[in-house]
Amino acid sequence: MRRSVLPALRAVSRPVVPTFRSRPTLPHIRRCNKSTLTSPTDLQFGQPLHETHPHLIKPGDLTPGISALEYHHRRAALTRRLPHNSVAILAASDIKYRSGAVFYEFHQEPNFFYLTGFTEPEAVAVIEKGSSDVEYTFHLFVRPKDEKAELWDGARSGVQAAQDVFNADEAWNINDVSSKLPKLLSESHSVFTDIGGHGAKKSAFSRFIAGSDPKVDGLAKLLQSANVKPLRPILNELRVDKSEAELACMRKAGHISGAVITEAMRGSYRTEKQLWADLAYGFRTQGLDGEAYVPVVAGGRNALSIHYVRNDDVLREGEVVLVDARGEYGGYITDITRTWPVNGRFTAPQRDMYEMILKAQRSCVSLCREDADTTLDKLHRVAEDSLRNGLKDLGFDVSGNALDVLFPHHVGHYIGLDVHDAPGHPRTNRLLENQCITIEPGIYVPDDDRWPAHFCGLGIRIEDSVRIGKEKVEVLTATAVKDVHEIEALRS
Repeated sequence: MRRSVLPALRAVSRPVVPTFRSRPTLPHIRRCNKSTLTSPTDLQFGQPLHETHPHLIKPGDLTPGISALEYHHRRAALTRRLPHNSVAILAASDIKYRSGAVFYEFHQEPNFFYLTGFTEPEAVAVIEKGSSDVEYTFHLFVRPKDEKAELWDGARSGVQAAQDVFNADEAWNINDVSSKLPKLLSESHSVFTDIGGHGAKKSAFSRFIAGSDPKVDGLAKLLQSANVKPLRPILNELRVDKSEAELACMRKAGHISGAVITEAMRGSYRTEKQLWADLAYGFRTQGLDGEAYVPVVAGGRNALSIHYVRNDDVLREGEVVLVDARGEYGGYITDITRTWPVNGRFTAPQRDMYEMILKAQRSCVSLCREDADTTLDKLHRVAEDSLRNGLKDLGFDVSGNALDVLFPHHVGHYIGLDVHDAPGHPRTNRLLENQCITIEPGIYVPDDDRWPAHFCGLGIRIEDSVRIGKEKVEVLTATAVKDVHEIEALRS
């Protein structure tokens, strides 16, 4: 069965997303068991669906905020960018173990999730384009139903649900992938994938552990004789442009995360860990899925490490705390960093540095419009110019490599399903409407007599996530206050 990449054409021949037979108001489940009609409330799946978790998933949605139809549109958009007689292959994330049988919280591979909405491990998606410009075939290999395994690890969706719920045209047991996949590959002129190192980077440590000539088997061996091309650049082009549904997820993540951070600013915390715990609790209890990643909660000099995540120090009177944290919703996140005084009042040097950085941040945010004809790299240069002038006014010698030392990172990145969304997408591309980026200038002053003594050991970053508008900027994280008087008023 092939699917049209043109929804209008596809709708003529059959419904875009076939309905559950006994309950036509539930558009994303196609059919029930072939022999008996089973109530959707009795079914068990490997992830929340409207039929089992109506408090989390709305009718018609496959994952929070994203409909089954939108996942089809994404696969269709990918297919339009593929040449004739080609396939795209994506693998789900695997379970990662801390030790023995103790596992880390599972997080789906973002590109796989973007195209399927399937959140279980041990799965492979194949999107096949033949000679037609208006059709594709979606193959999905998943874990089969298994009573013994599900007794221990919870429900699996199974092969039938891969078709009925996730709208695969062909669904298979993942254990059959080695016998089914070679035929698909043999019929394709090109294979687009990032599996087996194609399009992926490995650290020197990983290469050392694996050896210079690791054993090649499985899919990697099958791909040796194929015309393999990286899939990531194509998916990056799709993912940087956000749909209205994606933006709604990001608005919710940003609004709640910002409000939780503002509430945290009201509190008096003795340790980084206490502050971290309150943030994590706030994200979950206020309606988000949880933390997007291990946050930075850096008091005092700890803020000089950009990605400080130990979060195990005490918070000291007279210092500031830098918090880079946010929750996620439906897999989507928005990035926020705020810096505030531990005791609720900025010292004079802290206030001077903070307001200088805030001015630079607002200058960049104001340019986050399509009609500004800008790029991430252009915004970075705007930030550099503003920070350089501001530092000079504060008494810094900004000659030589001063700015590289004090502002060692880029001013922004794309945001979405990943913290750094669409990795590798050029920063020189013009920013267009409904793309989402961060703006995060920061200054980190080492303990060095090269710098004014009253600023040494001070690290401040201010970050918001913004949607590029046509003529107007939308700040997705505006509920996190950032003016000096607003921050200090929270403890009044």
